[in-house]
Amino acid sequence: MILGIDVGTGGTRAVLIDRQGSILASHASEHAPVRSEHIGWAEQDPQDWWRATREAIAGVMAASESAGAEIEAVGLTGQMHGCVMLDADGEVLRSALIWADQRTQPQCDWLTEKIGFERLIELTCNPALPNFTLTKLLWVRDHQPEIFARIAHVLCPKDYVRYRLTGEFAMDMQEASGTLLLDVTNRRWSPEVAEAAGIPMEWLPRLFEGPEICARISTEGAAATGLAQGTPVAAGAGDQGAGAVGMGILSPGSVSATIGTSGVVFAATDAPTKDRLGRLHTFCHAAPGRWHVMGVTNGAGLSLRYFRDTFAPEIDYQKLSLEAATAPPGSDGLLWVPYLFGERTPHLDPNARAAFIGITASHTRGHFIRAVLEGVALSLRDTFTLFHELGVPIKAIRLGGGGARGPLWRQIQADVYGQPVELLEAEEGGAFGAALLAGTGIGVWPTVDAACAATIRVAQTIPPQNAEAMNAAYHQYRKIYPALRTIAKA
Repeated sequence: MILGIDVGTGGTRAVLIDRQGSILASHASEHAPVRSEHIGWAEQDPQDWWRATREAIAGVMAASESAGAEIEAVGLTGQMHGCVMLDADGEVLRSALIWADQRTQPQCDWLTEKIGFERLIELTCNPALPNFTLTKLLWVRDHQPEIFARIAHVLCPKDYVRYRLTGEFAMDMQEASGTLLLDVTNRRWSPEVAEAAGIPMEWLPRLFEGPEICARISTEGAAATGLAQGTPVAAGAGDQGAGAVGMGILSPGSVSATIGTSGVVFAATDAPTKDRLGRLHTFCHAAPGRWHVMGVTNGAGLSLRYFRDTFAPEIDYQKLSLEAATAPPGSDGLLWVPYLFGERTPHLDPNARAAFIGITASHTRGHFIRAVLEGVALSLRDTFTLFHELGVPIKAIRLGGGGARGPLWRQIQADVYGQPVELLEAEEGGAFGAALLAGTGIGVWPTVDAACAATIRVAQTIPPQNAEAMNAAYHQYRKIYPALRTIAKA
């Protein structure tokens, strides 16, 4: 049996699979709510991830009636970009600034001016964005120098959990791509960026490819979790990289659209594809020797949760979807732009703001809910537009996350993207992909491709039904951001 662990934003999930890739059990433990002390801030306590990880492992072992000694390997994935700062004793120095934190635009501007926009793209394949780990470090340098002076190790969320499990400081190539400290083209840390930013290279963990075994469960990790001491732990990947493995997105032309808290359109490539304007992320793939491009909507599933919590806390998501289905495609002209935490693709604007546009007295709550679902898909279509612009091929689109679980949101995505979308027999997300990487690392499968071929099957293909209506909505949607930006600046 192989264990996959996903340290997400809302919680940590553990999935146990067998050597055929079948799911034996899964268990999730929620995290404490994200702290947002000021507009645009987002922090979590790494200790809380560790607590939730222990609970998820205990839950999945109980559900499967398994002993720790029966688990052959562990793979890790989780929310990307979060900045975990440890002192020389491995103790957490402050709460982690996570991916959704938008406070670091001044640090982005400083770094871009120091290195140069084009040079930064050349070195890291990406521009300086508030989401990335490095810019969060620079904020701590500027605002909490007493903490910055004590930093000895910098990790991302799932790599902190690995440290607690194994005592090792390690990170995979795909995760490291989202720190802005990696030479993505050559798959190594960038001394030039680190030196320019004033980040000592010794703070950075060792790098590994996704399936590589990089550590083993320590005595302390075994005592805390019930896993057997010495169990191999694979490097894994960030949530998007592991999720792509779990969906079989490995070769050019294969694309996924995943809606979780954020939304991501992900395409595999054989070489780094650099957008000179920095609108897309170009990262190393979790599969060795490959890369990927992806566009990100910060407030995807978050939009639906925000609407429910604010306007309909008594209604569950299934009922929300049923209510949304009472409104027609295009929501009778009502549009939602999901910029609750600023936006990445394609605007690179941490100050972008969300809005409903086109409200009339005839719009019902069902219209508003459907507009949210459509607005998230319309925002993800921006990434497909960039793919076409840069010549990134699109042969098949597979859906993942919460956007794949309800029939209405599936159909909306097919209509908005304007081509058929595929559903998998078992879409288990990043934890499943992390388990496949770990299985590859111990030789259950010879390659990541072989692991995916043996375990991933398409269950259903959904053709578009209302592409014309949603194409018209997209043209209207594209006009909103420039107008909102003008209003915000005024």
